[in-house]
Amino acid sequence: MSGDGQVKVEARHRFAVGLGDGFDYITNIDNWPQYWPGLVRIEPGSRWRSAGDQARLVLRLLGRETEMTMTLERIVPYELVEYTSTQRGLPDAHHDRRFADDGDGGLDFQAVVEYSPRGGLRGSFDRLLLRRAVRRALNTTVENLESRFGRP
Repeated sequence: MSGDGQVKVEARHRFAVGLGDGFDYITNIDNWPQYWPGLVRIEPGSRWRSAGDQARLVLRLLGRETEMTMTLERIVPYELVEYTSTQRGLPDAHHDRRFADDGDGGLDFQAVVEYSPRGGLRGSFDRLLLRRAVRRALNTTVENLESRFGRP
């Protein structure tokens, strides 16, 4: 957790796929069902190409289906994707996905999720159980992508 009370969860991994191919695959909304843990469906009308686009996903999270709305804040091709997510009953979150050439023709991928815990008892849930759920989702995402791309 950062000093300002924010919860920050990170995952970093190298994949045996080139930067361009990895970025194109990961950021293509049509591929998300292949690697996104708990994804039930992507709602019609979802877009994910330029700043301001929104995607609405239905996820199975903590044992129940919940809708998440993601708003794309910034996309720098082959380098960075930043977005926010909102879900009823959970704190809003900021997400970074960073992409870089690992120097050996592979992809260095980093995923970061940050959120401010709510107050009271819900804050304890956010700091402990939600953090674990986010970490598990990031780790599963990496495992699923590794199955697709391989590890250098």
